[in-house]
Amino acid sequence: MSRLALTGAAIFDGAQIHPEAVLVLDADHIEGLRADVPRGCAELSMDGGILAPGMVDLQVNGGGGEMVGPATDAAQLARICAAHARLGATGLLPTLITDRPAVTAQVIAAGIAAAGLPGFLGLHLEGPHLDPRRAGAHDPALIRPMTEADCEALCSAAAHLPALLVTLAPCAASPDQIARLAAAGAIVSLGHAETTCAEAQAAFAAGARCVTHLFNAMSGLGHREPGLVGAVLAGDTAAGIIADGHHVALEVLRIALAARPAGLFVVSDAMAVAGTDRPGFTLNGRQVMRRDGRLVLDGGTLAGADLALPQAVAVLVRQVGLPLDRALAMATATPAALIGSEAGHLRPGDRADVLHLTADLRLSAVWQAGRRIV
Repeated sequence: MSRLALTGAAIFDGAQIHPEAVLVLDADHIEGLRADVPRGCAELSMDGGILAPGMVDLQVNGGGGEMVGPATDAAQLARICAAHARLGATGLLPTLITDRPAVTAQVIAAGIAAAGLPGFLGLHLEGPHLDPRRAGAHDPALIRPMTEADCEALCSAAAHLPALLVTLAPCAASPDQIARLAAAGAIVSLGHAETTCAEAQAAFAAGARCVTHLFNAMSGLGHREPGLVGAVLAGDTAAGIIADGHHVALEVLRIALAARPAGLFVVSDAMAVAGTDRPGFTLNGRQVMRRDGRLVLDGGTLAGADLALPQAVAVLVRQVGLPLDRALAMATATPAALIGSEAGHLRPGDRADVLHLTADLRLSAVWQAGRRIV
């Protein structure tokens, strides 16, 4: 049968939780929520827990043993998307961290070729136009200011990709360049930046509308100089956050979520080891080790995260105390809205990307376009 009724679980539709409802899938799309099982429809009881939209991850550096980089083509992007779909993120932006211009051009071409592949929602280019004072795990030797040729190439990419998120630092791109990128359809995000609150606000006024991994690799909140963190907490700009309990302390997560009732969303910042049992990998010639739920370089610098979005939701609910509907929205509807995607909801006609979380928020099942893959 092409129609399947999922029963026995609460349902989060992207906006609210329905404690008692039936979710009906018709082939590859959502038929709708009902009070009972339609006649002639197959039924599958989930025995508690919650059904939710497939999650949307806007910062995924790799997965399944592969990294976005010099080896990237459309087939690799499809494999990374497939690896993360099995972890609960059925839509994502594969992310290239700071690299050489030729690699950036290659990844953009691969992304254009990958348009329409399952799970591929566009690209995130995190660098190379960053602040070397806040390089983090990025190679400082590859960080550089944005040239006019760079800006033109990014504007062209934005016109041909489903979505393009560009992380840059205000010191590495002019307000005019930010405005041109925004006008071309790119989502400009500030990150890896040692910047004042006023400089950040000027970039927002020019067209930037997001901040990358809030609190990490940026100027922090001071009582006289609010920095980039203060600009986010006092404003309405969207911001991704890595909720693994390592990148941001739980107390700070509570403060940020209290200050910003809307606009924050979770990202995994996942690396090649996601979806594997590998002990580490190599990043630009440097060894990254998997230790105690973290990914670290020699010396302890965090290099991405050992995290999947359902785990982030569990941290927000069970350790931070966030209501379940808000935590789920931070992994579904909120990031989808930022990039203009219709993902992240369970509405009639939407693609049937659905996951099931148990009562203790462990991932137990995933459907992608109506096909069960977990």
